[in-house]
Amino acid sequence: MAILLALGCLICSALNDFLFKLFAGRQGPRGMFITVIGCVWLLALLAMPVEWERNTEATVLWGMISGFFSLTANLLLIEAMEHQSAGICSTIYRLNLVAVVIGACWLLGETLTAIQGCGVVFAAATVCCFLSWEKHGGERTAWLGFWLVLIASLLRAGMGLSYKYGFRQGADPNGVVLLNSLFWIAGGVVYSFCREKMPGRKPDWRLLGFGVLSGILVTGIVFFMAAALRCGKASVVLPIAQMSFLGTLGLSAAILKEKLDWRKCAGIGCGMLAILFLSIEG
Repeated sequence: MAILLALGCLICSALNDFLFKLFAGRQGPRGMFITVIGCVWLLALLAMPVEWERNTEATVLWGMISGFFSLTANLLLIEAMEHQSAGICSTIYRLNLVAVVIGACWLLGETLTAIQGCGVVFAAATVCCFLSWEKHGGERTAWLGFWLVLIASLLRAGMGLSYKYGFRQGADPNGVVLLNSLFWIAGGVVYSFCREKMPGRKPDWRLLGFGVLSGILVTGIVFFMAAALRCGKASVVLPIAQMSFLGTLGLSAAILKEKLDWRKCAGIGCGMLAILFLSIEG
C-alpha cells in the first residue's frame, strides 16, 4: 500500500512540474498563479485540525520560515523553466536531498553515512553532466535557468530542514503547512505587484485553470506523501516519490519534443542513483 501511495505522490509531482513548465512558457503572471495554488491548498487544509495551543510561537515562527522557503523555491523553479528544459529543472530540483542530508548533519547533529556520501558524489556528477551539456548548448538563457533551479533546490532543502527543526521545537505540523499556504497566497500577490506590475489587469481564466489544477496536484503530493510515510518506511517511500523527474522528463520529451542526448541521460541516471543512496539512512 505504501508503494502505491508513493507512486501517487510521484505522479502528482511529475504532472505538477510539467504544468509549471507549460505555464512558464505562457509568459503569464507567475505571482497570481502561485496565489491561486495557495488558495486551493488552503481550502484543502481547512478541514485539518490545528493544535495552536501546542506551541503557538514555534508553529507561527517555523510556519513563516518554511513558508518563505517554499514560496521562493517554487517561484524560482517556474522562472527557471522559462529558460531551461523541464527534465533538467525537475532533476536538479529533486536533488534538494543533498542539501537536506548535509544540512541535517551540520544543523541537527545527524551523521552522514558512507552510502549517503556516495549519493552526494552522484549528485555532484549529475550537476557536472548538466554543466557539460550546457557548455555545448551555448545559450546564455539556459545558464540562467540552470542557476535559478540550483538556487531553488537549495531553498527547497531549507524548507525541509525548517520543517524538521520546527517539529522538534514543538510546532504543530498542520499549523505549519496551513501557514505555508497563506504565504503562497500573500507572497504571490506581492510578487505580482512588485515584479510583474499587475494593477488593472483583466482576469485570466487560463491562469485560473492552471492554478486550480496545480493546487489540486500540490494537495495530492502532500496527501500521498503523508499517507505513504504513515504506511511504510521512509527509505522505501522517499526514493519512489523523488523519482518524479522521470515522469516530467517523459512528458516533456513526448509532448514538448525536448531532446535527449547522452550527457543529459547520464545526468538523469546519476540523479537517480543519488536519490536512492541519499534516501538510505543507515
